[in-house]
Amino acid sequence: MKKQDIQKVKDALQHTKRIAVVFHFNPDGDAVGSALALYHYFKDDGYEVSVVSPNLFPSFLHWMKGSDQVIIAQENLTRARKAIKEADMLFVVDMNAPHRAGQDLQNTISKFKGFRVLIDHHVQPELDCDVMYSTPQTSSASELVYHFLYRYLTPKRKFTRPIAEALYVGIITDTGSVTYACDHPSTYDVLRKLIASGINGEAIHRKVYDNYTESRMKLLGLALSQRLTVMADYGASYMYLTKQDLKDNNFQIGDTEGFVNYGLSLNTVHFTAFFLERENRIRFSFRSKGEVDVNLFARKYFNGGGHHNAAGAFFDGTVEEAIQHFVNSVKAEMKPARKTRNNRK
Repeated sequence: MKKQDIQKVKDALQHTKRIAVVFHFNPDGDAVGSALALYHYFKDDGYEVSVVSPNLFPSFLHWMKGSDQVIIAQENLTRARKAIKEADMLFVVDMNAPHRAGQDLQNTISKFKGFRVLIDHHVQPELDCDVMYSTPQTSSASELVYHFLYRYLTPKRKFTRPIAEALYVGIITDTGSVTYACDHPSTYDVLRKLIASGINGEAIHRKVYDNYTESRMKLLGLALSQRLTVMADYGASYMYLTKQDLKDNNFQIGDTEGFVNYGLSLNTVHFTAFFLERENRIRFSFRSKGEVDVNLFARKYFNGGGHHNAAGAFFDGTVEEAIQHFVNSVKAEMKPARKTRNNRK
């Protein structure tokens, strides 16, 4: 982060009373964790802070301190828009474009007249901000928030427990418990400092990963046993769940979090997708191993985007149309694996 940007933030804070923090639609642990860390940090300094979520976030994150103060735009859009409009400073975290917050908040974010700060790790940011702290090589937005607060703004300041827990949740959830997107020593150094501050990493892991609903387990079983297709010739796979599947199994927000990763556990698969049918469109999640760039794939065929090995998109149409479009896209983009010939005797 540039010194002049750090100074810009410090100067802006001198004239700030109200701060708003907003993140992407269908928030995950990184979005909520990075936002709550900012919430507690600036609230402790006496600022009036509002966190705005476009829609509900998973129940396994509700234990985090401050989560009950998050304004849910889908439930109270007027209050959510007001919190952003009346803020002197707006932090946009874990998303690279206003439309990632959904149609209800997109214009409110774009037309914000105060001081804007972007803290994000997705490629090709599309939001014009006064300060942009965006590095795609970093594991998570939460790790960036750590550096922003404790490396640049106040290097000697100590963590509070709520901040350390929020950052820890953000990092472990966006790296699959440190199994991907974390091949950098700095990530482990940040985790070490968070643990050294006194938080219980094992307890946090249980709260996040051993706190699932019965509906999640049933949906996962259905997806793996009846909705998994392997495109062996292309090293790809996909799973899906329909609206009826969700209804039949009492779906709750967050139940399908992480389902996409199961496709990559197959030793023959290096590119996988999971798609979920909701009320009026289908949500795609893409994951890959190694050199397969799902960000480019999502942008090229689905008008989506994300990271090199993790991306997402939306599709307007039926489940059958979504499957066919994905299959056709994979065949157009990926080269079929070479089949070895049996040696003649």
